[in-house]
Amino acid sequence: MIAYLEGLLAETWGTSCIVVTRGGVGYEVDLPAHTLASLPGRGESVALYTSLVVREDAQQLFGFATFEERQVFEVLLTISKVGARTALAILSLYRPDDLRRIVLEEDVDALTRVSGIGKKTAQHVFLELKYKLKVEDVPQAAVLAANGRPGSVFRDVLDGLANLGYSEDECAPVVKNILLQEPDLDVTGALRAALKALARHIAPSNDENGVMRVVRAALEL
Repeated sequence: MIAYLEGLLAETWGTSCIVVTRGGVGYEVDLPAHTLASLPGRGESVALYTSLVVREDAQQLFGFATFEERQVFEVLLTISKVGARTALAILSLYRPDDLRRIVLEEDVDALTRVSGIGKKTAQHVFLELKYKLKVEDVPQAAVLAANGRPGSVFRDVLDGLANLGYSEDECAPVVKNILLQEPDLDVTGALRAALKALARHIAPSNDENGVMRVVRAALEL
């Protein structure tokens, strides 16, 4: 089993790269989209946690930026109807913490956004992840769950803010803090509170006049 690979980046194409070790051996490695995007330039050092998938007709090596991603990839492989390519597609769209949040929020529809996964398969994958993924390892989701916060409110508020031009990375900590302080807020109340907080600290990434009018109108509610 090849579990870790370190060497120089020789080439990238599609979702793959070639890593050449000090011994001069080149390995072709398939990567999630975000790992591929974060690779250094050609000839620079790269280190990946890897998982070797052996089939009758091929051996494929998959690489990940973190050990946690590798572990989640192997959890996904234990689910029937999920092959290596589907598992890679899932991890290209969702990080491990995202998958734990999906489980905690029971957001089955989120899995249908992965290419090749329909509603029936999404439901099956969700049920399997519910028992196989350690959701308690994600601090944000665990705190919200421990406080009885319906995850759908958190998700719906983030989606609403995204529609107004705010990025999820900016908004998630703000929304989390609001829901922890006021756990009984519904989507409308939480969205209003988030907009007021963000207006004081963060400008939306999309500052078109129409978006700003929507924000001002929301703040006046």
